[in-house]
Amino acid sequence: MPFLTDTPAGAVLSLRIVPRASKNIIQGEHGDALKIRLCAPPVDGAANAALIEFLAETCDLPRARIQLLSGQTSRIKRVLLSGCSSASVRSILNSGS
Repeated sequence: MPFLTDTPAGAVLSLRIVPRASKNIIQGEHGDALKIRLCAPPVDGAANAALIEFLAETCDLPRARIQLLSGQTSRIKRVLLSGCSSASVRSILNSGS
């Protein structure tokens, strides 16, 4: 999974976000990123908030442990899942697919 890396702080996900989708869903790999479709529009940080909420629910983490590292206004984002290993995130993603 080239979109998932381990760091001392936790697992980092490289994401490609598609806003204004019909439902929130992980679509699969898109190059070196994981493609996620979100219902929220990319206005006033709504898509970023929806992304954090979606990842919190999917990975069963508190929202405070999910940090947007880069891509505040871009479709390409890097997200830190604090305290998680890439192995645990990989198992969550594989069980959800």
